[in-house]
Amino acid sequence: MTGPISLTAAGDCFITRRLPEQAPQAAQLKQFLSQADVRFANLEVTAHHREGTPSPVSGGTWAMAAPDVLDDIAYYGFNLLNGATNHALDYLYGGLEATERYVRERGFKYAGTGAHLADASAPAYLETANGRVAMIACTSTFHDSWTAGEQGRDLPGRPGVNPLRYHTVHRVSRADMEALRQIADKTDVNADANLAVKEGFLPPPEGKTLKLGHMAFEEGAPGGTVRYPHAADEHRLMEKVKEAKRQADLVLVSIHSHEMEGEDKARPADFHQEIAHTLVDAGADSIISHGPHILRGIELYKGRPIFYSLGNFIFQNDTVTHLPPDFFQKYQLDERASVADALDVRSDYGRKGLGVNPDVWRSVLPYWEMEQGELTALSLYPIELGYSLPRYRKGWPAFSRDKNTLEHLQALSEPFGTDIIIHPNGTGEVKI
Repeated sequence: MTGPISLTAAGDCFITRRLPEQAPQAAQLKQFLSQADVRFANLEVTAHHREGTPSPVSGGTWAMAAPDVLDDIAYYGFNLLNGATNHALDYLYGGLEATERYVRERGFKYAGTGAHLADASAPAYLETANGRVAMIACTSTFHDSWTAGEQGRDLPGRPGVNPLRYHTVHRVSRADMEALRQIADKTDVNADANLAVKEGFLPPPEGKTLKLGHMAFEEGAPGGTVRYPHAADEHRLMEKVKEAKRQADLVLVSIHSHEMEGEDKARPADFHQEIAHTLVDAGADSIISHGPHILRGIELYKGRPIFYSLGNFIFQNDTVTHLPPDFFQKYQLDERASVADALDVRSDYGRKGLGVNPDVWRSVLPYWEMEQGELTALSLYPIELGYSLPRYRKGWPAFSRDKNTLEHLQALSEPFGTDIIIHPNGTGEVKI
């Protein structure tokens, strides 16, 4: 290393339009981002010329854009991209493979998906003037069928995402547990699972957990819901961090996670916090999270920054050009309906959804420096994405001097013990 490694990171890039020519706001952001050695972004769309088949399920919107939007991602200066998201297989294997091809043709370092689990979980390495940086990427939000599969001795692996699965257990009182057992005995809610165990298609249940359909309950106090990481996924991620730690000066982990605490989207799920701490303990130097399309708090754990969500950098989910019949059928629209018709109905004609949530349209760009693995500085630069504009124009980022964004982030970060100073020029600084 010849000096401290500087890093910046953007949240979700749900990009579906080309950047306007001679956009001064984009030039300002490009200049800012170019100062950092590491310039991370989360790629929230598949990028291809309809080279995939629409999946029967999607991340909400079937996220597809023409590959040339990647040239605009490159214009901003990003050099490290996450691919493990809840949209990665919106267009199944064809869309996944085409996106990977177009991304790598443009020279991005890219992680989180692959032809099999070994590829999807492998670190991506970025060479910088001040040191080598590794990134491992995963997602906790995805359809079960999208999980990348391991290679067999005589069969190929399955393309997909590097998964961060989790278990959910609902803790209830003894009286509630007995009531649930009675429900299970009096109904056929567990009939399929019970028969599968008898016939050997499922292993017998372990421990004192009661399954009720797809939900698991256990007796305990206090009552509530707890989630914890899937043991195999946790182990694989830890081993990849330990491997990368021996091969690079800094190790980053990208986590795409929509899961929340209760019904509060601004609070990360318990398993998200647990795995972030575990991976820092294993050697990760920064955790960069994204997914819920809003900001979440920042934590400094053992001197390493954990960004629980960086919100959006580019958000244009209302200007996709194509949607499969499944989307139209979901909103009771026939084959004569257009994409604009479907988007109108989904948003109740602009009265609900992400488009009317102001938190979706404000975020921050962090800029931090690490030397010999230690955090030495962390600054925060607010951005806004055009909340008041029509849906076909909003979604491009610009620097903002609105102190409300940083005050909001202060409040979100306070439970983690993080102190954010807001400077008169509208930027923020995390006290190290």
